[in-house]
Amino acid sequence: MQRSQKSKRSTKLPLIIIGAIVLITIAGFGGYTVYHANQLRNEGEQTVKKFISAISKGKYNEIPNYLTESSIKDNAFTKDSVAEKYQNIFTGINASNIKASDIQVKKNNDGYNFSYKLTLTTGLGKLDNQKYEGTLADGNQKIIWKPDLIFPEMSATDKISYQATSATRGEILDRNDQGLAVNGTIYQIGVIPNQLGSDNERSQKIAAIAESIGSTVDAVNSALEQGWVQDDFFVPLKTVSEIPENVPEGAEVHQATGRTYPLGEAAAQLIGYVGKVTAEDIEKNDTLAAESLIGRTGLERALDKQLRGQDGGVLAIVDKADSQKKVLQEVKKTDGENVKLTIDLKAQQLAYDSLQGQPGSSVATAPKTGDLLAVVSSPSFDPNKMTNGISQADYDAYNNDKNLPFMSRFATGYAPGSTFKTVTAAIGLDSGTLDPNEELAINGLKWQKDSSWGGYQVTRVSDVSPVNLRTALVYSDNIYMAQETLQMGKKTFRDGLNKFIFGEKLDLPIAMDPAQISNDDSFGSEVLLADTGYGQGQLLLNPIQQIATYSVFPNKGTLVYPKLLADTETKTKPDVVSGGTVETINQDLQAVVSDPNGTANSLQSLNIPLAAKTGTAEIKEKQDEKGQENSFLYAFDAQNQAYSLLEFLENRSDGQSATELSKELLTYLQSTYQ
Repeated sequence: MQRSQKSKRSTKLPLIIIGAIVLITIAGFGGYTVYHANQLRNEGEQTVKKFISAISKGKYNEIPNYLTESSIKDNAFTKDSVAEKYQNIFTGINASNIKASDIQVKKNNDGYNFSYKLTLTTGLGKLDNQKYEGTLADGNQKIIWKPDLIFPEMSATDKISYQATSATRGEILDRNDQGLAVNGTIYQIGVIPNQLGSDNERSQKIAAIAESIGSTVDAVNSALEQGWVQDDFFVPLKTVSEIPENVPEGAEVHQATGRTYPLGEAAAQLIGYVGKVTAEDIEKNDTLAAESLIGRTGLERALDKQLRGQDGGVLAIVDKADSQKKVLQEVKKTDGENVKLTIDLKAQQLAYDSLQGQPGSSVATAPKTGDLLAVVSSPSFDPNKMTNGISQADYDAYNNDKNLPFMSRFATGYAPGSTFKTVTAAIGLDSGTLDPNEELAINGLKWQKDSSWGGYQVTRVSDVSPVNLRTALVYSDNIYMAQETLQMGKKTFRDGLNKFIFGEKLDLPIAMDPAQISNDDSFGSEVLLADTGYGQGQLLLNPIQQIATYSVFPNKGTLVYPKLLADTETKTKPDVVSGGTVETINQDLQAVVSDPNGTANSLQSLNIPLAAKTGTAEIKEKQDEKGQENSFLYAFDAQNQAYSLLEFLENRSDGQSATELSKELLTYLQSTYQ
């Protein structure tokens, strides 16, 4: 019995081993099968991704590399005609920003299928989630191609119909409905390919045309190689605002409608310009349509959505009889809206001309409503060139100009100089620390409070004594204002300043930093306090903020915020300064013009009832050196308070001042706004 049991145990052992070997073999085979399946699936995903990448990157000649030759032939295509089909369709509809999602590869009974979704931007905007399906072959390294991989439901004989209708961009108009940015006549310089000749003749003509338009041979050839180009089509190469004098042989000029800027340089920084939508724009905003225009700078950019509207059209699959088979995309055209500004076109031009091409700014308002009548920065650039195609030489001239023509000086902060003494005086009068009739004995052209100021001294131009408020404003006395500012103290002065617009964001479609009193929330020294009192120190206000701050004087103490869009309501801040204080200061500001010693006495020759304050802000590294001088003039209609002006000249030359440059504009404002 014992031998028998032992024999049974020995018989079972080989069976267990054999079973284990079988299980291991099955498991190994199963693992290999799973591994192999994963490899094939990964291979298939890579094939599909490469195929999509070739489409998205516009490498149409690479597309046949991922397709089986038999499937191409079965659909009556060749490798070249497949590539050409994709190129013609995708360039023709201005396809860009092509992105795939939800890529899947699955095994079926016969092999592997794939599917994915495609999103792209066409000339009509974003086309969402087109669903594609297909079959893989040759170890999943190739796709069995069908025309529905161009667009779903497309057959071999189908075509793509693309009909786009551009929205009309809204125009920017002045207060009198005169155009500041309009859809005017432009001229396109271009070529018709079959009129260029062949071989050497063609090469010579292209070279001459490229040189004449400030382009390159490669750029011209690239334009001629676009998918939509045919031998008898006109291919535009450059757009200009005026008919060119000399057109090289082989080129033609066609008239078209495009964006033009009647004032040119005079309103360039304010109005801005447009340009064609780029791939980068579409990446940021997929609602944009390729080939449409978008605002690049200024109001064209700030108000772009309102101005641009929505391009419309239909993208559809049509059969060989041109019957519509499937609509892929349909967008209703919506024209942009016109925008009416408060700007006076003539005042804008006069304001620009007044600066004579020198660095500076001129801002005019109707102070009772806050309407901005002119908003100018100089020097400037031609927005027509920027929109219609600027040559590299012209762009370099702008970009390398040390006077920065692209800079919007009306939106750039500066120390306002002595024009700000009006505000300091108003705070002192309202707080009771300044008595307008008190006369201060001030001797000499330099002063400091005590030795704690070290080598620093406040300086003035005229050695006049004694000095009261009127004398200080007529002669623009820095020492008087410094002493009165110290008398009122840091808290009273800063509390008074905070009633104005410091730190506030103005409701204007113009990018700017808020006005600042100082770099920190408190004055760090008595020197800084004194300097701020006469408009220097760390004060920063741009010309628009300055004229808004000073609006309390033509408005009996109410601050009127500036506005640029005609249909917006006027906003005010009442009781910033008391009415009695304003009356006192306004009488003194009239004396700045009427008094023979007044710093704005030269305006008396205009025979206009003006109140004014001049200012000079000096920027220098050391106390006794001569630095850059910025000249300011603030003036307003003292009789009816119908207009005001802030003229600014940056780094003025000897003998020049903002006051002298302002006379023609003041004469126009007086004759127009009464």
